[in-house]
Amino acid sequence: MDTKELLLPAHALINVRATDKTSLIQDLSARAAAALDLPAERIFAELLKREALGSTGTGGGIAIPHARMPELNKPFGMLVVLQKPIDFNAIDGNPVDIVFLVLLPTSSQFDPLNTLAGVARKLRNPEIIQRLRCAANATEVHRAMVGSSEAKLPPQAAITTLRENQP
Repeated sequence: MDTKELLLPAHALINVRATDKTSLIQDLSARAAAALDLPAERIFAELLKREALGSTGTGGGIAIPHARMPELNKPFGMLVVLQKPIDFNAIDGNPVDIVFLVLLPTSSQFDPLNTLAGVARKLRNPEIIQRLRCAANATEVHRAMVGSSEAKLPPQAAITTLRENQP
């Protein structure tokens, strides 16, 4: 599934505040629950169950928390750029400031590995990461991720290639 189908503009957020991994996952669960009309506790429990298997912090300041849920008919995505990086027990030990939540249906109609691989591939692209970290608003965050031709690198990006991952 292409990120254009996975991520709606309303689900791209900037300057999200979080103090730690658990509170962030709880916040994202509540936001996803409102969008999907599902209980936040159910989403939270599934995400925590997945995190118990190993952190979804992929390194480089990125995390892709995800879960499969039978209640879903199609994949759901939410992209957040945090106001300040947080510890996410990422594989490289660095704090995380970009989080792409992915909720997937359990039906075999959608290939969860392809969906997750597509998100991960985009989040390994240094230009996309730079655009996300330099975005001035949620529209720029969305454009950076879905690959809109309108997405322009902000002028300050020429000066600062990557924001430091310090709280």
